[in-house]
Order: sequence, then C-alpha cells, then structure tokens
Amino acid sequence: MRTIHTDEITENIKEMCMQVNVRLSDDVKAALLAGKEKEESVIGRQILGQLEENMKIAAAENIPICQDTGMTVVFLKIGQEVHIEGGFVGDAVNEGIRQGYEEGYLRKSVVGDPLIRENTRDNTPGVIHYEMVPGDKLEITVAPKGFGSENMSRLVMLKPADGVEGVKKVILDTVEAAGPNACPPMVIGVGVGGTFEKCALLAKKALTRDLNTRSAIPYVRELEEEMLEKVNQLGIGPGGLGGRVTAIGLNIETYPTHIAGLPVAVNICCHVNRHIHRVL
Repeated sequence: MRTIHTDEITENIKEMCMQVNVRLSDDVKAALLAGKEKEESVIGRQILGQLEENMKIAAAENIPICQDTGMTVVFLKIGQEVHIEGGFVGDAVNEGIRQGYEEGYLRKSVVGDPLIRENTRDNTPGVIHYEMVPGDKLEITVAPKGFGSENMSRLVMLKPADGVEGVKKVILDTVEAAGPNACPPMVIGVGVGGTFEKCALLAKKALTRDLNTRSAIPYVRELEEEMLEKVNQLGIGPGGLGGRVTAIGLNIETYPTHIAGLPVAVNICCHVNRHIHRVL
C-alpha cells in the first residue's frame, strides 16, 4: 500500500492548471505548425501564422493562450494500492484548481448554478472523473475546456442499422454545423458505443489522447484518418474563412454497447486543445 497526501495532489493540480493554460502540449503544437504548411488559402495561412505567434507570446510572457481558460476537467486514475490521506481527494482537486486559477491570474468562468448563474469566483468546482485501476500510482490529467467549442458538440443515439455510415454522417454534420463558431482549426474527439453518458465521456477522453497516437483497433484507426480527411474537405478552414485545414486532429474512442443502440458523441475543441498529464 502506497500513501499519497492530498497536499501533494493539490500542489500538482495547481501547477498543472497554470501550465496547461499557457503552453500547448507538443503534439497539438506540432499539428498546428504542420497545418500551416498544408494550408493553401492565403488568408488561412495568415490566420495560422497569427495563432503560431499567439502561442509563442503566451509561452514567453506566461499568459493564457486563450482568454477562455475553460471549465477544468480532471481525470484521476487511482491505483487500488494507493491510500489517500489528509482529506477528501475531490476537495484536494478543487483546492488545486482554486489556487491555480488565482495564482495564475486565469479567468474564472464557472457559475455555481446553471440557472441562477452566480460566478463562484475561483473556477470551482471542476468536473472530476474517477477511475480505479491496478497498481500503486495516481495518474492525473487536467484538461480545461472552453465553451465556444464545447457548445458546438453533439450526442446522437443512432440505430444499430445506421452503422459506420451513420457515425460518419454525425461527425461531418456536427463539424459543418459548428463552422466558424468552434474557432477552427479544431481538434475533434469522438465517442462511439457504451451508453448515453459513457459515449460523451469517451469523446472527452479522446481529446486528451496524443494526436500522434492512432487507435490500436485497425478499423478505428482507418476511420480516424478517413474522417480527418473528410472534415478537411468541408472547406471551413482556419477561422472559418475557407481553406483545407478545418481540423488538425481527430481521435475516436469506442466501447461495447447494447444490441439495440449505437450512441455517438462528438466533442469539438478549438486549436487550444489543452491537456496535461502527470503520474504521482
């Protein structure tokens, strides 16, 4: 049995919140720069150049890449041989978010009630997903999610007979409907299978997978490549002003499902696809 104190969790969450809002991960950065080389539209290349400059300024001056520093989504993989002491782990995570957004001068975007809509003033609570796994490690993924692109996401309960063509249609229809509102170039996370809520979680997790890592399932890997190409044929382009780089990445996660259903979720993210991982 390994013991981890909640103070260590809080400190790491704080640091991760501050870092992830200022510096993009290497995979997203590389995909953005590669998109600039591929783009044929003059305006599209200019926009991608501006995004590159913005990315460099944010890192150099230690300021947010985007003014929308998101609602903080945290994935915790807790080894079953880990004992957490010092308090409730959820409180420790939220305290880390609070400290990170305060000390990092990050925008506080969370309202305490979805209808009363009074700002909590510290960006808490975060959305925390817990998963028990084998081992004695605690794996943390912090993924702040801005709502310009979150609002363009979609979940559809297809019939099994809709099959793979139905899945493709949902992806393309969702991206096309999002258009410029999702601040393209986008990163697209897709969940297929499970139940209503599991499908949405799969799509969210898909956004945290390294863009250089394709699915281990052959047909899913082929589908990822095909749909990224088809999305980029829509002509939405950088900033929604036309071009061939509408998306710089598309990841698909699948899960077993019921004989009567085929859930599909598409979670769209702008190019500021923030995710950071640590293992304690």
